[in-house]
Amino acid sequence: MFGWIILGLLVIGTIWVITMYNGLVTLRNQVQNAWQQIDVQLKRRHDIIPNLLNTVKGAMEFEKETLSKVIEARARAVGATTISGRSEAENMLTQALGKLFAVVENYPALKNNQNILQLQEELTSTENSVGFARQFYNDIVAQFNIKQGIFPSNIAAAIFGFKQGDYFQAEAAAKEAPKVDLSFKR
Repeated sequence: MFGWIILGLLVIGTIWVITMYNGLVTLRNQVQNAWQQIDVQLKRRHDIIPNLLNTVKGAMEFEKETLSKVIEARARAVGATTISGRSEAENMLTQALGKLFAVVENYPALKNNQNILQLQEELTSTENSVGFARQFYNDIVAQFNIKQGIFPSNIAAAIFGFKQGDYFQAEAAAKEAPKVDLSFKR
């Protein structure tokens, strides 16, 4: 009788460990998949930028510094390997692109150029996709981290060496709302 109780507890314990482990593996794989979705969108973004730069380069002779900052920021973003490094590099690229678009507004020929408008629209669409992918990624990371932190799955996470996932964070400057002045000062 006592042997059956021990055997039953071992079976229940084994099933519990397998269930916790499989749940953690599932979430870890979802985190990796979500990161790959961000990566796809960021690659699309990186592919659009050279076309945009080539389109505006000739007309923006006096804005070489702005163009070089975008080129440098893109290179850093493409070369980043860690999630935190990628997050930081992408935030810098976003700021450089924002400055480029602000400068384009000062050039009437560029502002009305259909190629530039189309590329800006593609970048805007891609930025929206990146935003949704980041949100989904961070949601999955939160689930993964919560699962590792709550009892009893935290025991299985510690036994099998699961590590907390990193969030894809926006830089403080990117979190602030832009200042808009609609006054018509002359």
